[in-house]
Amino acid sequence: MALYRGAVAVGMGRRTATVIVTAAGAVWAGWLVTSGALAAVGAFRQDPGANRPWIGLAAVAALTAVLVAARIPVARRILADPGAPALLTWPHTLRVAGGVFLVVWALGGLPAAFAIPAALGDIAIGVAAPFVARRLASGIYDARAVWFNIMGIVDLVVAVGVAFLAGLGPARLLDVTPSTEAVALLPLALIATTAVPLAVALHIVSLRRLHAMSRGRTGMAADALTR
Repeated sequence: MALYRGAVAVGMGRRTATVIVTAAGAVWAGWLVTSGALAAVGAFRQDPGANRPWIGLAAVAALTAVLVAARIPVARRILADPGAPALLTWPHTLRVAGGVFLVVWALGGLPAAFAIPAALGDIAIGVAAPFVARRLASGIYDARAVWFNIMGIVDLVVAVGVAFLAGLGPARLLDVTPSTEAVALLPLALIATTAVPLAVALHIVSLRRLHAMSRGRTGMAADALTR
């Protein structure tokens, strides 16, 4: 929806916007199916006796792919629109679904050390997203939007870090019961390989746009003073 509205906003037309959204959706759906298939055959499963970085590599690959895609001329044109920061913020409202970690914890599938901070952080970002998006849509580009994106990244880094440290690999430093093994298994593995990379990419691209817009406004102000 963000891509579609952004494409229409920059004058690409509804047909072109539909093609862009369809292409992006097809690629991401393909990755969703691929990562699900890999998780199903145990490719991401942790091993107490050996480091298995495959789920981490999958997440990094997905993040890199999205950031590279944001550099494609069509995407850059969409992101250059003043309304882009607001459109990039709205999807974070879905992070309230992070409350599922609390459910899995209550069922004994995840440790509290991971589930509580991961769930509460996601819920906080999800609840704040609509308010930040509305301010951005109104043309208010202030430090609140920047801090929202920074804290959104911190939330994800903390969750991923705790999941790694409380996992079953040799690098396990958090001796908690149960471990975070469930994060590398279906269905939670899809969060790590698809949702987390996409959320981080949205934050990074948003910060880039906010920085660029801030520099642009500063330059305009300097020109006005010079005149």
